[in-house]
Amino acid sequence: MTADDGQRLAHVEGQELPSEDILIREARPVPLPLRLAYLVIGLAFFVTALGLMKEGAKELIPSLEGSVFTDNAWSTLGLGWLGACLVLSGSPVAASSLTLLEGGAISRDQSFTMLTGSRLGAAFVVLVVGSLYAVRNRHQTGRRGPVSIGILSLLTTATVYVPGAIVGYVMLRQGMLDDFDIGTSPRLTSLTDTAFGWAVDVVKGVAPDWALFPVGLLLLLTGFSVFDRVLPAVGSEQLDQRENTWYTRKWPMFLAGCGVTLLTLSVAVSLTVLVPLVAKGVLRRANTIPYIMGANITTLADTLVAAIVIGNQDAVRVVVAVTIAVTVWTLLLLVTAYPLLRRLILGTARRILRSQTRLAAFVLCLLIVPLALVAV
Repeated sequence: MTADDGQRLAHVEGQELPSEDILIREARPVPLPLRLAYLVIGLAFFVTALGLMKEGAKELIPSLEGSVFTDNAWSTLGLGWLGACLVLSGSPVAASSLTLLEGGAISRDQSFTMLTGSRLGAAFVVLVVGSLYAVRNRHQTGRRGPVSIGILSLLTTATVYVPGAIVGYVMLRQGMLDDFDIGTSPRLTSLTDTAFGWAVDVVKGVAPDWALFPVGLLLLLTGFSVFDRVLPAVGSEQLDQRENTWYTRKWPMFLAGCGVTLLTLSVAVSLTVLVPLVAKGVLRRANTIPYIMGANITTLADTLVAAIVIGNQDAVRVVVAVTIAVTVWTLLLLVTAYPLLRRLILGTARRILRSQTRLAAFVLCLLIVPLALVAV
């Protein structure tokens, strides 16, 4: 039965289909070995694409560094936020905040706010990928599902990082971490970098720098096409009948977000994986919030490693201050106010998605707010 048949049947029976629901036509079962092969190939395309997009946009960062962007803590907050949006990744901007601190270009407080800004803008890539996925699959899925993951990621990140950053900033200014030192410099690499990092180097060796970003976009779309073959074809009505599965519960999803991001050392990878899962109805949007909160904690792992490798103890303290404050605030929200938090975030996302005008205004604010901070 096709999606159109399902819609006609629902209309005949007097049932109203929610606009968020996605009806996917049934597909033939894919054998497990072939599904595993698709998973590896899709992940290879996916990770390689994000790596190429990051490398292709990295040249924008030096052009953003200057006196007007680094003259106070508000400016560096805006610089980190805007930089992460432009390069579609928070990690290189976060690492830049530490190298600027090491080089004496900015103070410890400014490095802290720039790092915080990089996390606020890091989820912008999820909104971009969600929009691309919605356009690519406009005949199979609703547009609101994929795009909403980007909005949920940005709203959840702001809810966690803004209050957490205030506490971390106070900790840093009060000298609570001045005695904290890490003397070792361990070398850590993610599993995905070890498995697929060579592919990025190969493409960089044969393609000009200006082509890395568009090539990454093409590989990203190809990766989604392969990854779709791995996912089961289910609808949201089927999900409603599986309320006891682990991915409908708060703490397992929180731990999954922590684990996947720690494994990949990239919040861009771990969060954009949610886009096809939600679009195909494998996950419900409401159940992704704890996953996003967990991902926003362990995404700081690679930044901490960068601080250790740099060998600047103030850089280490900056990362530790953010990590402690965000972790404590996240756990407090999950334990005491999760139902309220979920209603507020989902309600805000629904209001943003009610019209193209509201969505455009939201995206515009993501760029105007950091620009205003830079101008302070």
